[in-house]
Amino acid sequence: MADLQFSLGRHFAVAVDWMNSNWGDGLRAISNVVDGAVRGLESALLAIPPVVVVALVALAAWRVSGRGLAAFSVAGLAFCWFGNLWAATMLTTALVFISVSLSLMIAIPVGILAASNATVERILKPLLDLMQTLPPWVYLIPAVILLGVGRPPAVLATMVFGIPPALRLTVLGLKQVPVDRIELGLAYGGSPLHILTKIRLPSALPSIMVGVNQTILLSLGMVVLAGLIGAGGLGGEVTRGLSRMMLGLALRAGIAVVILSIILDRLTQGLVRRDQD
Repeated sequence: MADLQFSLGRHFAVAVDWMNSNWGDGLRAISNVVDGAVRGLESALLAIPPVVVVALVALAAWRVSGRGLAAFSVAGLAFCWFGNLWAATMLTTALVFISVSLSLMIAIPVGILAASNATVERILKPLLDLMQTLPPWVYLIPAVILLGVGRPPAVLATMVFGIPPALRLTVLGLKQVPVDRIELGLAYGGSPLHILTKIRLPSALPSIMVGVNQTILLSLGMVVLAGLIGAGGLGGEVTRGLSRMMLGLALRAGIAVVILSIILDRLTQGLVRRDQD
């Protein structure tokens, strides 16, 4: 029976050693760039006085969604500030911003290609189905293997996790553009690039913005989960509170995550409604 035993871990370790030997310099460069981007944005956010950040977010909330969200934003961010969670909240915001930006840089162009090419769409569909079926923590495993622990693997895992909704809704929005609009553009001699930028993308913008909204919310959940691998932020505070039985800290950090989720969700939903009006 001993001859029939198979150790997946032993073969997997060989593959990891090969990647570290052959891709080590490139992976370290990627890690340094991502870490530098997160630290730079975090420093910029922390350099602004909290009262100014609260005022700017409240103003944006009032302009986009009304007085209710503005009041909630002031109260919620004040809770994070006076609950000694301001630095963690800003780090989580920086992680989400970098991760979502990278997700959209991949998802939207690939979505445009898939909406224009049925073969690409057929190839992507099962891959996207698989990506949306896997549990979130599964994405952390290859990220840690490739980039170690800390902020870079958190951004990598979050970026990959956030791609499917943005990509799917980009394809959906572009495929739902009325044919008569495209034919009108062709009749006026519009090039494919002009039709894409002047007709198809503006018409699909509400659907794309819904994809952005979903990507932000999924990314926030993944960033919080990434506290398990040393990403820090509110997820790190939740992990620290639970691991050390500091239930007050874990509860405060959990409430801060909910507050940040609601603010980001309502802001992006407000932008979607404005695009549809």
